[in-house]
Amino acid sequence: MQFWEILSQVEFRLRIRAGFTGGRLPVSIGRALQSLVQDSPQEQHKLQSLQQVALEVQGCKACALHLYRTKVVVGEGEPRAELVFVGEGPGEEEDLQGRPFVGPAGQLLDKIISAMGLSRQEVFIGNVVKCRPPGNRIPRPEEVEACSSFLFRQLRAISPKVICALGAVAAQTLLNTSDPIGRLRGRFQKWEGIAVMPTFHPSYLLRNPEKKRQVWEDMKQILGFLGRHIPQAQ
Repeated sequence: MQFWEILSQVEFRLRIRAGFTGGRLPVSIGRALQSLVQDSPQEQHKLQSLQQVALEVQGCKACALHLYRTKVVVGEGEPRAELVFVGEGPGEEEDLQGRPFVGPAGQLLDKIISAMGLSRQEVFIGNVVKCRPPGNRIPRPEEVEACSSFLFRQLRAISPKVICALGAVAAQTLLNTSDPIGRLRGRFQKWEGIAVMPTFHPSYLLRNPEKKRQVWEDMKQILGFLGRHIPQAQ
């Protein structure tokens, strides 16, 4: 691997692992270099696949959403994550920052992840569409069709053990169904052999806090599937 390729890989690893926090990168260059050196050819291919998706998304004009975006929201997190969270699309804060789930719904998702005994840096977070729909409306079918292939390529590269589909758009896209989220949530299904747990979107929980207990039950199922310790109810 040439030197410029190493630098490109390190930069991408730093960007994808956790984004920026308070203007500082949470993962040191030393750790990124060490991970890169230790990566197997398979892991290198995984990272290159994610990097290729990120490059293509930045210039994507496959649907009308590109006309309204401030920044593309590719997704971020651990490329080797066992658990991936998938939402429907960026909101206002996400569009401004270029990062997924950083607004009020994202703050609630962070609390859910923390309650599971995990950190944001240990999982991967993405969306079905990578550009913000105007007024935070639900993505249209043609927009989902134009953009979902990027998500699918990310999921194939990461190859997690579990995908948590947050809300109807994510669940319906992954499971190729029109069933409502209330009917889908709470039971595992599969996308290309990977377990999928549909649950309510955090923004829905902000409007309907009484549904949080049901989401926590879904998270407990995910933890059990991963063989992790299940904390007491939060």
